[in-house]
Amino acid sequence: MKNRKRPRTIVITGASAGVGRTAAHEFAKEGARIGLIARGRAGLEGAKREVEERGGETLIVQADVADAAALEAAADDVEKKFGPIDVWVNDAMASVFSPIKEMTAEEFKRVTEVTYLGYVYGTLAALKRMLPRDHGVIIQVGSALAYRGIPLQAAYCAAKHAIQGFCDSLRCELTHDKSNVRVTMIQMPALNTPQFGWVKSRLPRKAQPVPPIFQPEVAARVIVYASHHPRREIYVGLPTVEAIVGNKIAPGLLDHYLARTCFDAQMLETPEDPNRPNNLWEPVDATEDHGAHGTFDDRANTWSPQLWSDLHRGWIALGVLALGGAIFGGLFAKQRLSD
Repeated sequence: MKNRKRPRTIVITGASAGVGRTAAHEFAKEGARIGLIARGRAGLEGAKREVEERGGETLIVQADVADAAALEAAADDVEKKFGPIDVWVNDAMASVFSPIKEMTAEEFKRVTEVTYLGYVYGTLAALKRMLPRDHGVIIQVGSALAYRGIPLQAAYCAAKHAIQGFCDSLRCELTHDKSNVRVTMIQMPALNTPQFGWVKSRLPRKAQPVPPIFQPEVAARVIVYASHHPRREIYVGLPTVEAIVGNKIAPGLLDHYLARTCFDAQMLETPEDPNRPNNLWEPVDATEDHGAHGTFDDRANTWSPQLWSDLHRGWIALGVLALGGAIFGGLFAKQRLSD
């Protein structure tokens, strides 16, 4: 894929902020042509400017991913301008911080339509174009919460679980059809994105990602990596590995641990304004660009040792084998000298 002569065509949903926006930055460095899809005009314009500063080309499309027809039209627009789509990144999300007992049916429906069905609709639009060409990569931006639900984010956790099941089914079908279209789901840790200041919240205090926190650039780099080296699944950050593996080993124990710790862990000490704008129904970046980062820069990690070792595991394995061979050879030579 890296040796293709024409610049790759990329589509990113949720491209106006956070992971989607930083992923666009990373793809721009390779001179990609990028379709940026989101609802907020100001955020999209900011992302467009930053991508072009980094050497990429852009087409911005205002669309709600909960609208399947709008995504289909967006895919058409991108291909008319840039040619066949090589990579489709599903990243758009919505959430509500709230106890389940205080949620409404309409809120559950909206989060599901954006965070789960938005991925389904994006995947359908990508498959419609990739399958006839037998080429393309679909990247689903997931979460550790796809495997381990936590309190106060039930709608979001359920949607991420649904994406994981959807991807399992899709991979089986692609394998059955011997298709060269690839699907990768990347399970993310807590990230420093603007979502914590604009998702709807009933919490008494301002929301925060459960520490440790990572910068969205960590996520962006692995998205670009996966577009060149599509794996079935990639875990980002040691907290993600701990959550997923821990849930497989002792889910009941985690229930009690999270019940005790995960309410306060998702809140700052600062009181929340119950009347602040939220983006559940309308974008909050329609007229004001909020950028890619949230408000946790001073606490966010820019690098993950776990992720580095995972992405370089082939070289690490070769190094271990070489070291083992050198040690064995030295011991063998020493033994021969002593005989």
